[in-house]
Amino acid sequence: MNKLLITGILYLIIGLHVPSGAFGQDLMDVFGKEELTTDYTYATFKTTRVVSGHSVENPANGVLLFMISHHFGKVNSGAYELFGLDQATIRLGLEYGINDFLSVGFGRSTYQKTYDGFLKAKILRQSKGARKMPFTLTLFSAMDIYTLKWQDTERENYFTSRMAFVNQVLIARKFNDKLSLQLSPTFIHKNLVSSATEDNDTYAIGAGGRFKLTQRLSLNAEYFHVLPGSVADNFENPLSIGIDIETGGHVFQLHFSNAQPMFERAFITETMGKWANGDIYFGFNISRVFTIKKPAIPGE
Repeated sequence: MNKLLITGILYLIIGLHVPSGAFGQDLMDVFGKEELTTDYTYATFKTTRVVSGHSVENPANGVLLFMISHHFGKVNSGAYELFGLDQATIRLGLEYGINDFLSVGFGRSTYQKTYDGFLKAKILRQSKGARKMPFTLTLFSAMDIYTLKWQDTERENYFTSRMAFVNQVLIARKFNDKLSLQLSPTFIHKNLVSSATEDNDTYAIGAGGRFKLTQRLSLNAEYFHVLPGSVADNFENPLSIGIDIETGGHVFQLHFSNAQPMFERAFITETMGKWANGDIYFGFNISRVFTIKKPAIPGE
């Protein structure tokens, strides 16, 4: 009460003595500037994927995200295959926000009967105010294991030969309410490759973006350029274009891509479709979130 009374008296004194032209001046300029707060950027992307590749976003603390990813066959497969609708590649995945900065995920794909798991850590967050940071930076690390039966059972086959590892640095900036862009330097290691023309180590750089069209609709695109010589000559760089539709607890991502698989090792290094030839796969991601742990309320 005393503090309110003193503040009221100070306002009255200033009102009587400060010239009218200066009365509109922020009173904090008279008493000294107020300590700045940090304003963090939210929703750089609407979900944890740009299209097929990961975005800088994580599920919120205590939130479980269930994602269904589906690619049909090639659009140019003709009417007999119903332009690809008779074929399907599916990935089912779960992602959980351990806290505001760290999440863990697990998935299973029909492509090569592959299991994958990953960790994502948001190291830097785009912000302004007391703490200025021009971009968000997230580290992504994944491992996958394919479980197809060995083609050559006569030789000695090792379980470790089924394993591959992916590491990415995801760097994104939300320029305004409509435009967000991301760069994704990528390193992939395969314990076993299919031919002598491939390297065990692959380096790639990804670029993606989101442009908001309406309150609940956005246009998304991503492209990964694999450094020449690290994969076989018949593999192509993946390009994907689509739209995001937000409907409350769900986010629908509809897209076209020349890549059939939907996890990093496969779609970055094993894409065979060519856009020029019509080797295009129509697909979608459906995300649904469930609150497992309610956030703590201060004072409770």
